[in-house]
Amino acid sequence: MTSPSTPPHIPVLIVGGGQAGLSTSYHLQQRGIDHLVLEKHRAMHAWATQRWDNFCLVTPNWQCDLPGHPYAGPDPDGFMKKDEIVAYLAGFRATVAPPIHEGVTVTRVAKRAQGGFEVATSDGSYTADKVVVASGGYHQPVVPRMAERLPGAIAQIHSAQYRNPQQLPEGAVLVVGSGQSGAQIAEDLHLAGRKVYLAVGNAPRCARFYRGRDVVTWLADMGYYDMSVDQHPLREGVRDNTNHYVTGRDGGRDIDLRRFAREGMELYGVLRDYDGQELIFDSNLTQALDDADRTYNGINAAIDKHIAENNIEAPPPSVYEPVWRPEGERPRLTLEGSGISAVIWCIGFQPDFRWLDAPVFNGAGHPVHTRGVTGVEGVYFIGLPWLHTWGSGRFGSVGRDAAFIVDHMAARLERPTPLQAAG
Repeated sequence: MTSPSTPPHIPVLIVGGGQAGLSTSYHLQQRGIDHLVLEKHRAMHAWATQRWDNFCLVTPNWQCDLPGHPYAGPDPDGFMKKDEIVAYLAGFRATVAPPIHEGVTVTRVAKRAQGGFEVATSDGSYTADKVVVASGGYHQPVVPRMAERLPGAIAQIHSAQYRNPQQLPEGAVLVVGSGQSGAQIAEDLHLAGRKVYLAVGNAPRCARFYRGRDVVTWLADMGYYDMSVDQHPLREGVRDNTNHYVTGRDGGRDIDLRRFAREGMELYGVLRDYDGQELIFDSNLTQALDDADRTYNGINAAIDKHIAENNIEAPPPSVYEPVWRPEGERPRLTLEGSGISAVIWCIGFQPDFRWLDAPVFNGAGHPVHTRGVTGVEGVYFIGLPWLHTWGSGRFGSVGRDAAFIVDHMAARLERPTPLQAAG
């Protein structure tokens, strides 16, 4: 018997309605476990609202294998564009038909003295036996404080806000960061004929196609996407790695920053400061380009070894040779006269789990877990990069991660029989 003031009780409460949260919902439904998904915005909103117009997947469509909703389109070896991704995810939602409340912000989750959790939200309170954090790790766009000192006439946006070159004022664009987003946005602007300055970081790169196949397909056959964190040489340190830059645009191709430079893109090292007149960069450009190429050739060499060991017929091997080299480091750029009218910050996001009142975080604010299972009974994470494998943050493996944590919680979740509940 409950009083009118008693908050509703949900056995499993999922915070976040992206593909990770809905994958968890799918497996909970398969188990017949009652649950509720709470989503701050709309389900899978980021794919529609935080991607640029020419965004596309960097992994082949065949890797899209969400629970109960594998890719079934006409181009398994292609790369879905933004609108196609949104449509695919809409179909996934329809398949799952999750119990979801949208537009609800979770403001606090805390342990109850009698067991379980109290959950405060913008739409009232709940209690829950288990809480699944499926909100991802990309919450707060990173923009350095030095941005405040740039001239007010220069437009500044984060990569999450970038849509197309037309939204920016006329003139050159400084793209800060060369990870997947930075490299692809720099390419988008470059192909549109904009003058681009790119501050290059330590992101690695890989080939799109090698020896007759997509590199992702080779790596999948070689078991790279199934390698777990505890099997990786870096162990948990691999979670700090930057993803390789490559693109699926126009059927897929390499991103070669050296070629862009040869075509007129201005490459600099990591942006460190602005002194009121000049932008100040690290002298790391040569090293960054060489390191990226070393990774590129190293991946191809691993594929060569796999082909040789398995007697696979394939086109002959090759080694990338630089098409351009910097004449020297350029640690400074005078802003006036550069033509720069806009800056796009592509240096990532910070997690924000302040609403979760549980001792499950390390000193950097990242959750400590083993395959999504934390040291606090009843708290789980899903949808983080390298949660368990390289594929954990992708459409192809998030369902497998969800199945694991649902199996784990099902073994511990007390579910009364209908007769017990009635009594």
